[in-house]
Order: sequence, then structure tokens, then C-alpha cells
Amino acid sequence: MDRDWEERVAAAWAALDTWPEDDAAGFRAVIDKLAAELPEDHPLGLFERACAFDSTGHSADAVGLYRAALDNGLTEADPYKGRRTKIQLASSLRNTGHAEEGVALLTPELDAHSDELNDAVRACLALCLSSLGRDREGLSLVLGALAPHLPRYQRSMANYARLLTEPA
Repeated sequence: MDRDWEERVAAAWAALDTWPEDDAAGFRAVIDKLAAELPEDHPLGLFERACAFDSTGHSADAVGLYRAALDNGLTEADPYKGRRTKIQLASSLRNTGHAEEGVALLTPELDAHSDELNDAVRACLALCLSSLGRDREGLSLVLGALAPHLPRYQRSMANYARLLTEPA
């Protein structure tokens, strides 16, 4: 992707918090204009449009765009944004009453390549699990993600996380 386009997209996102809440449509129009510079089915444009809907409180509108971005090869074009899309799609699915789809989408990510999004995968998956009444599994994921960041008790917390889901 063109570096100038990426920089303009990043600048638009950096300004999101300066937009009045009652002008979410204005922010989405900025992202739509940037996405329109790409072919209609370009995965990066679809991704940015999905994020704009999601970030302005319209999860239901984001779901189809996230799916289209993945279907059109986002993971191949940009693996990092592909993984972000899975996290954000799972969150949107949970927000729209489809947490089980979010669990199915994120569970394979637990075994995917390791990167800075690992904890976000676990946090979002924990929320999906909680929405399904599977709080112990969700708590296990969150404790497991938290344990390495603690100044002490890493081993204990990792063990407690494991014990939450092991059979008695």
C-alpha cells in the first residue's frame, strides 16, 4: 500500500478523539473518502471502513465489512491487520449477540504466531466466553495473559489460570 495513504489514514485515526460524539458520521465520511481511493473490494479499505463503524458505536455495520476484508485477503496483504480484524470482528459479534462466532474465530488465534496482540486475543475471547456463561474459561485466559506482566507471582498466577479449566 502507498505510504502516503497509510499516513493519511493514521492521521485520521489520530484525530478520532477530537471529533464531537454527535458527528460520528463525519468521521466515517473521512475514512470512507480514504477507502474510496482504493478499489471497492480492497481489503485495507474494507478494514478501515469496518473500524470506523466499530469505533463510532455501530458494531452491526462493521461485521460485514470485517468479514469482507478477511474474505478479500486482508490476512495475506497485512497479517497484523488481519489479526486485528479477527479480534475486532469477534468483539463486534459479541456485541451483536453472536459470542459463539467470536469464540470460534478467536480460539485458533491462541495457537497462532505470537505477537503483541496475544493478550488482546485472550481478553476478547474471555469476553466472548463470559457472554456465553463460560466465566471460568474466560478468567483463566485473562489470568494467563496477565501473569507474565506481574512483578511477582507469575508462576502462581499461571498455575491458578491453568487450574480454573483443568478437570478436578
